[in-house]
Amino acid sequence: MSDTDGRVPDLRTLLERVEAATPVDAIDVAADELATMLGAHQVSLLIADYSGRLLVRLGRTPGATGGRTQGTENAESVPLAGTVYEEVLRTQQVAVRELDEGTQVTAPVTVRGDAIGAMDLVLTTRPSPQQMAEIAGIGHVLGHIVVVNRRYTDLFEWGQRTTAFSLAAEIQRRLLPPAFTCEAGQFTLAGWLEPASTAGGDTFDYAFDRTTLHLSITDAAGHDVEAALLATVLVGALRNARRTGMDLSSQVIRANDKLAANSSPGWFVTGQVVRIDLNQETASIVNAGHPKPLRLRQGRVEEIELAIDIPFGLEPGRSFQVQPLTLEPGDRIVFVTDGMLERNAADLDFHTALRDTAHLHPREVVHAVGEAVLRLTGGKLRDDATVLCLDWYGGSAGRATHHGASQEHASTEAERSGQIAVAAPEHVPRTGVS
Repeated sequence: MSDTDGRVPDLRTLLERVEAATPVDAIDVAADELATMLGAHQVSLLIADYSGRLLVRLGRTPGATGGRTQGTENAESVPLAGTVYEEVLRTQQVAVRELDEGTQVTAPVTVRGDAIGAMDLVLTTRPSPQQMAEIAGIGHVLGHIVVVNRRYTDLFEWGQRTTAFSLAAEIQRRLLPPAFTCEAGQFTLAGWLEPASTAGGDTFDYAFDRTTLHLSITDAAGHDVEAALLATVLVGALRNARRTGMDLSSQVIRANDKLAANSSPGWFVTGQVVRIDLNQETASIVNAGHPKPLRLRQGRVEEIELAIDIPFGLEPGRSFQVQPLTLEPGDRIVFVTDGMLERNAADLDFHTALRDTAHLHPREVVHAVGEAVLRLTGGKLRDDATVLCLDWYGGSAGRATHHGASQEHASTEAERSGQIAVAAPEHVPRTGVS
């Protein structure tokens, strides 16, 4: 993109200066460089917080009075609902607004479909269509800068925690995948966890390689640290078995035995573990005492009938039934924990909810379902409520991407009403953390 002097921004220089800075300063350095490159009055990054309902503007602002502060760091919370940021994250398109001080441009900051947040710029003149496209590309680069630098500092974690974490929640958080959304050529998936006031031990996980997509959703018995430790053993055992190349049957046998050997008698974890062969476009599933998944196919929602094995950890030395999970291009499969089905959320009709959100991207579906459960329960969940949504396209592994996101599968502005209608309390206090 050319700035006001006609020069082309040098992204190599940007990355070199970010690399030369400390990880804590990386975003400030990137913002300063981008402001110079683009002739902007200001550039700022807003990252999604762990509630999914706010963006947090990070900055180093000594003496700041707004937002949360920690030393010289400042984190200003900005609501998502009904704002330009909601529009930008939903559509994955750049938005332009005229302000008294200039033209504000807001771009999505997204990597592989995972909406990290948004970038704000204030320019002296309205950008051309090509400049807007180049700004979108810079937002994508900024996403990679965040992904890389958050490995070395707690700054981003602190910024995203708009509510305090308990010890159990801290443990639980480490069990979840680093990105809650992933777009690939043959599928898109997204997960979400609405935590109870005392973490209930829910997890979801995924990983894929050249030929296989692995998925799991689990729910540990009990609450607080005890449940988090049970979940830790099971998820760790599943990952360990998966990373040594075991097939699905061997993975769950190993995980079951490790859980039984490292927990008190009678403690258990329910769950479903899925393996999808990306070459053959076939899937298998193990169902260890867990609620049935739902499938949306050609406008019809139905439970997927599965045989039920006992939960993991109750009986060492046993095997589990590996069952076929049929896939057709266009299928949406939704896995849940029983917190989504608890008694005071019984008014949520999942079949209707999935039909009503069929047009939305999976990352919006899981947020909409989680929000509906919170509204129904008045924000007082008795157990964690977790949902994992898989859209299956099949076909080629190739992916058409536009600055970190698939425009083919993004929701349009006309489809922005993703809220699921339920009869529920208006005020939804936030309890716990995800």
